[in-house]
Amino acid sequence: MEERLQKILARAGYGSRRACEELIRAGRVAVNGATAQLGQKADPAHDQVTVDGQRIRTTSVTPTYIALHKPHGVLSDEGDGSGQLRTVRDLVPLPRHLFPVGRLDLRSEGLILLTDDGELAQRLTHPRYEHEKEYRVCVEGRPDEEVLERWRRGVFLDGRRTAPADVSVLGHERERTWLRVVLREGRKRQIRRVAAMLGHPVQQLIRVRIGPLRLGDLEPGRWRKLSPAEVRALRKSTRRGER
Repeated sequence: MEERLQKILARAGYGSRRACEELIRAGRVAVNGATAQLGQKADPAHDQVTVDGQRIRTTSVTPTYIALHKPHGVLSDEGDGSGQLRTVRDLVPLPRHLFPVGRLDLRSEGLILLTDDGELAQRLTHPRYEHEKEYRVCVEGRPDEEVLERWRRGVFLDGRRTAPADVSVLGHERERTWLRVVLREGRKRQIRRVAAMLGHPVQQLIRVRIGPLRLGDLEPGRWRKLSPAEVRALRKSTRRGER
């Protein structure tokens, strides 16, 4: 049975469907020796599908799910290939085509999910499902209630108002404040940009939760495999978005 190429690639562990679409656009995917086009279909049982000249696996393989505490100064994507900066894949030396679900900028740290389950990754990153992401954020100064309420209601970034956020004070350290921030959207460097706009630049940012998955006591640079219960919880959270 023919399927869209991005769905075949996602199931084979090459990223979310969006990421697989980018592979096709970049000309890195071929079907029976011919460069594939976006929107093309193939039958994985009969057609030879390759990425960068390597034939993809079509047999069923149990997906891998990794929780990693990304340290400050480590890239959460593949980098530019120069090898000058470490990436999250350098910290998880497993022989699987794992990719990060979501991103954290170079200066941020915290929970990153690595997997080769493209279908789950697609659901976890799609705006439709509005998965919560929770952060511990240290900002300069002491934002008052008026500032916090502006953040909660949403501010304009790039001509669009940010979605409502849960923002509360955890405590103070001299001229710094620790906040708990929960988002249901994920624009690029959103927390840093909003905090700076409100006059309280971010000094430290740690992601502690993605949906039902928590960072817990995992130390920076350390990783672990998800338990079956955690995987079930993640899958259940994506099904709720279909209602």
